[in-house]
Amino acid sequence: MRLRRSRLTDDQSERLLEHFVAGTSARVAAELVGVNRNTARLFYHRLRVIIAQHLAQTCPHAGELEIDDACLAGAREGEQGRGGTGKTPIFGLLRHSGRIQTVMASSTVRKSTPALKNRVRPVSIVYTDAPDIHQVLDVSGFRHERIGDRKRAVRGRAEINSIENFWGQAKRHLRRYGGIPRRHFHLFLKECEWRFNYGSPRNLLEILKHWIKTGPN
Repeated sequence: MRLRRSRLTDDQSERLLEHFVAGTSARVAAELVGVNRNTARLFYHRLRVIIAQHLAQTCPHAGELEIDDACLAGAREGEQGRGGTGKTPIFGLLRHSGRIQTVMASSTVRKSTPALKNRVRPVSIVYTDAPDIHQVLDVSGFRHERIGDRKRAVRGRAEINSIENFWGQAKRHLRRYGGIPRRHFHLFLKECEWRFNYGSPRNLLEILKHWIKTGPN
């Protein structure tokens, strides 16, 4: 199966697709398949774009997440060193209909409506202390904060566990890259969402092949 306008052969495309699903890096996959590593990187990038496009169609919270400044300042209020002050929000993790969904935070944190604040609690928010001028995000530098009052957090423990399980799996996958380009981080994050929600490698491969056939790529 080939992507449109791709010069790769069917066999090369099939093998790269399998390596992508298996979590093989583009550099290693290029060496094993016998293609230029930049070709493999572009192939992987196009797959991530396809995944992000299809997930956006099914995500009711697609777009950017707006976070109230008061929520940031009061995150884990009362716990030493765990406040939101000085942290840059990167994305939110939400559980909806049994699946984890990732939503990028807006570039400029501004006041959100009360309805939105209620909808996103309890939500796991990941922070990083890295300045915005950095072009590569280091996953190991992220801080995991939960916003929401303690009573709701207790009632939603199963939800929080699912979110924490997702982030643990995502970190293991993302760390192999050493650093993620800031401009493409949302695509890597959507890839992790897809891997977590859609089951076994065989199922992931079948779903991705179907998305390649049915959508523009």
